[in-house]
Amino acid sequence: MEDFSEEKTCLCAMNRIFGYEPRIASALLDCFGSAASVFRQDRKTISEVLGPWSGHADKICARSLDMAAAELEEARRLGVEFVGRGETGYPVLLAECEDAPAGLYVRSAAPAACMATPRPFIAIVGTRDISPYGKEWCIRIVDALARTGENPVIVSGLAYGTDITAHLAALENGLDTIAVMATGADTVYPAAHRPAARRIEEKPGSALVTDYPLHTQAIPVNFVRRNRIIAGMCRATILIESRLKGGGMITADQAFSYDRDVFVLPGRADDPMSAGCNYLIRTGCATPITSEKNLMESLGFSLKKAEGGKRKLSEYYRGVLDSCQTEQMSRILLAIKKNRRISMDELSETCSIGYNTVAGLCGILETDGFIDIDLMQRCTINRKK
Repeated sequence: MEDFSEEKTCLCAMNRIFGYEPRIASALLDCFGSAASVFRQDRKTISEVLGPWSGHADKICARSLDMAAAELEEARRLGVEFVGRGETGYPVLLAECEDAPAGLYVRSAAPAACMATPRPFIAIVGTRDISPYGKEWCIRIVDALARTGENPVIVSGLAYGTDITAHLAALENGLDTIAVMATGADTVYPAAHRPAARRIEEKPGSALVTDYPLHTQAIPVNFVRRNRIIAGMCRATILIESRLKGGGMITADQAFSYDRDVFVLPGRADDPMSAGCNYLIRTGCATPITSEKNLMESLGFSLKKAEGGKRKLSEYYRGVLDSCQTEQMSRILLAIKKNRRISMDELSETCSIGYNTVAGLCGILETDGFIDIDLMQRCTINRKK
């Protein structure tokens, strides 16, 4: 059995005891200086700090330490690392929050210490019922973040809709991503996202993270509580779409309370799926996203132009298209990127290219997976390409 440090074992015990009341754990750590020191106090001293009506004083005992030691050993066997507050790998910004957990369980191909690498953590959250508009913008934002060269870490909650869209977009762009789960580290919820979770876990620099002990199952309150970790880890939170009430709104409100930047994707005034975003803009709690460039500048990043797009097309279609056709195709793709669901007629006019030529090149681009064309001949970028 591996010998874990006294401090780590004590932090794990405190996380188990005060998981649903992390502020109490923070108060004890501030009062006594370390978790190990907390467990060296007698019951009377602990009761004086917690108050006579607290039911937690009796839990600061040897039995809790034995249970924590057993859990740390089981976590080790499962490939899960526990990192406590004050240890290398615990997110720096999260440690600043009063309700930060005493520790986190981390599943990753790399040691948890890799999470301490200086780089921006950006949360992207939103509704489970994401619309095509929201999904496209979510992917566009991650694409833009990848092009800044800042190597940001995309943080979300592994849920349906916005969360999984953000995680997968990050992986497709070579960015690291952290999924904050509402279950124990040995459980992935929803089960449909196990393949994505495996990809995250296996990418060095990415991780599955939770503050819940092993074997914790998915219950509603856990999803609400884990949102504070998403917001606390990140310097900025981006809300894609949300009703007036929802997990995304809770995360955005939490980020605002932590004095972190909050950005939201505006929606139509009468669209209930954007009511939460529009409300945050109206109340001054969030900054509206008007373009990828605007958002990157607000984050303090420099958005680099897509490099070598025309060159990549030339290489892809070498021996199939001549240089003139490649140049026309590049203009067509740029126009589609700027004008979602643009029709072929409009493409012809915008690019000053004959309709038949546009139709032929678009047909090739659709066949090769660069764009999608609907029954009305409206074109959109296939972001998976």
